[in-house]
Amino acid sequence: MNYICFFNIKDLLLQRRIIEGLGDEKSPILLVLKMIAKEKIQNLVEEVLSDDQFIVDITVGAANQISVSVDSDAGISIGECVQISRHIEASLDREAEDFSLEVSSPGLSSPLKVLRQYLKNIGREVEVVTNSGEKQKGVLKSAHSAGFELEIVAKEKVDGTKVEVTKALTYDFDQIKTVKIVISFK
Repeated sequence: MNYICFFNIKDLLLQRRIIEGLGDEKSPILLVLKMIAKEKIQNLVEEVLSDDQFIVDITVGAANQISVSVDSDAGISIGECVQISRHIEASLDREAEDFSLEVSSPGLSSPLKVLRQYLKNIGREVEVVTNSGEKQKGVLKSAHSAGFELEIVAKEKVDGTKVEVTKALTYDFDQIKTVKIVISFK
């Protein structure tokens, strides 16, 4: 079990200046918050996900600030996010575990994080940034547990003239800093 200790009421939250007469700004108190385990949140989310929905990311920050990002092969609606949020809230005890909760889908500008996102976006144009800082735009052609394949169009000189050549680049996930969908309004 993880705990966070706050030695001054100001450290907890500004709006919580006095906690039921236990202390105020001039008389600090020791307040212990029980940290909610990330695994517990993951299990709660998995209980309500359908077959085509998946978890992208879960974080539990200081003062139990819970952030859940979920997606679906067909996209996820606000209503589905609300359903997941309500299930988590109903399963946690606010009296024992004070928390804030945000359930959302990853935005279009968010980097891809899990294999299911790569599989969902095959055929779309993406921008890859490697760990060394190299950038490459191309079409995501395939993805597997170790990495993905990108198809790019490059200009090369052939017999003194520049021609467009299609190339396939293969990346391992450990080589990649970020991969984002290229948003196009064509």
